Amino acid sequence: MRPVGTNAARVAWTLVVPLKPLARAKSRLSEAAGDALRPGLALAFALDTVAAALAAGLVRGVTVVTDDPLAGRELSALGARIVPDPPGSGLNAALAHAARAVREEHPGAAVAALNADLPALRSAELDQVLDIASGLSRAFLADAAGVGTTLLSAAPGTELAPAFGGPSRARHRASGAREIELAGVDSVRRDVDTGEDLRAALALGVGPHTARRLGAATASGPEPGPVPAAGARPRAPEPTRGEG
Repeated sequence: MRPVGTNAARVAWTLVVPLKPLARAKSRLSEAAGDALRPGLALAFALDTVAAALAAGLVRGVTVVTDDPLAGRELSALGARIVPDPPGSGLNAALAHAARAVREEHPGAAVAALNADLPALRSAELDQVLDIASGLSRAFLADAAGVGTTLLSAAPGTELAPAFGGPSRARHRASGAREIELAGVDSVRRDVDTGEDLRAALALGVGPHTARRLGAATASGPEPGPVPAAGARPRAPEPTRGEG
């Protein structure tokens, strides 16, 4: 596989990010964080994910597919485009819908689906993954557990054909997508579904929205749980985004 940074034709990517209504998002975090904190954490994860993605040099834009009005307002304020989630369609249909919306506006767009629950995401690491994807027709990055997928890319003229959910790593590989095997991009792999996942993200260093949300919860006396806000370490500042 081509070394990172050697892609002669730099591809500008549009990312599509799915987000459930906050009241239903991140249900597996309830045991660790409590139902009062969970919706706010889901929004904070998405805000940190989208902010880091928009700061990446190879990203031309981010489209979020969601029906949650609060999330839509907050993410739009960051600079994301918001498209509605087709009723009852499910995750993969929502992603395919968002990808079509992107290509209706930009027919030659390179599109990548990215999870909304990457609160430790680093722009530079995302750029490394997208640089590799730029040389492949369709590619994916496995999650930290090695079972799911955090990113699926499709070059111009290639259908995204998402198969997220559960053991999606195997499904994406079976569908013909190339797996991106790249070390040093832990923040792009570190999705958060459980308290253990959140502790791992905190060890990497979460973004400011997640850190503030956890800090505010501790200050106001949240429901007890095993995820301490004190574990949130600020991330190192990202380099200024280039013209890319």
